[in-house]
Amino acid sequence: MSMGEEALIRVQNLSKSFGGVKATNDVSFEIKRGEILGVIGPNGSGKTTLVNLITGFVKPDAGNVYFGNKKITGLDPAKIADLGIVRTFQIVRPYHSLPAYKNLIVPLNSPRIKRTKGGKSGDRDAVAIDILEEIGFERDAFVPYKIASTLPLGYLKRLELARCLALKPEVILCDEVFSGLSASEIMSMVPVIERLQMEGITILMIEHRLRELFRLVNRVVVLTFGEKLMEGTPEEVVSNQKVREAYLGVETEELEEEEEEEEEEEC
Repeated sequence: MSMGEEALIRVQNLSKSFGGVKATNDVSFEIKRGEILGVIGPNGSGKTTLVNLITGFVKPDAGNVYFGNKKITGLDPAKIADLGIVRTFQIVRPYHSLPAYKNLIVPLNSPRIKRTKGGKSGDRDAVAIDILEEIGFERDAFVPYKIASTLPLGYLKRLELARCLALKPEVILCDEVFSGLSASEIMSMVPVIERLQMEGITILMIEHRLRELFRLVNRVVVLTFGEKLMEGTPEEVVSNQKVREAYLGVETEELEEEEEEEEEEEC
C-alpha cells in the first residue's frame, strides 16, 4: 500500500516536565496517513511520555497535537480513543481474570463501535475470537478461551494489539510491542504489523529492537534527553554520527549491524 502525503497526526512544539526534568522539550513532527513511523532513543529520552501526551494520558505544559484538522490537546484518553487513536502499553494491561477473548468485549461495546455498526450489536464473542485469530491466536488450540493471566508474554503482546483492533482504529501507537519477545516471536509479529499497514492503519512504533523496526518503518524520529535529535529514513538514521553518539551501547551495535547488512545487500 502506498503511503499518503497527508499528515494524519501533527505534533507541534510539545513539552512536558516532571519535577523540573524535561521529559519532552519542544518536540514537533508529523505522522503521514498510512505510514509506519518509528520513534527511537535511549532510555529516558521521552518516548513513552510522547505517546502518553498524544493519547491524553498526560497533559502537556506547552504545544499541541492535531488529528487531521482537529486539535486533540488535553482531551481525555477515552475521547481520543473514540476518535480512532489507540495505543498499546509497554507493560501489558489485560483483564487478568478473564479469558483472552473476553478482554475484547469492552472495546467491542464502545460508543465508537456502536456508531460504526449503526447500533447493531451482533455476536461480540465471535467477533472477538475472529480478531484474536487474525493476529495469531490458534482457535483450534482454544488459546482465545484461556484465562489471560495464564498466557505467555508473546500472546499478551498480541492481546494488546487485538484490543486496539477491536476499536477499528485509524491510528495505533505501539509502545515497545517487541519488548521481551524472542527472535522467533518478533518475526511472527512483523507480518501482523505489515498487514495492519496494508489495511490502511497508520502506526507509530516506539522500539528498542532497531533491526526489526527498521525493516518495518517508512521514517524514524530520534529523541534524546526529551528533544528531537533528527528525523529521516532508516538509512539516514543508521549513518548519522549524532545518533550513534546518543546511543553509545548495545543499540549502537545494532545500528552498525543494520548498516553492514544493507551494504551486503547492495553488493
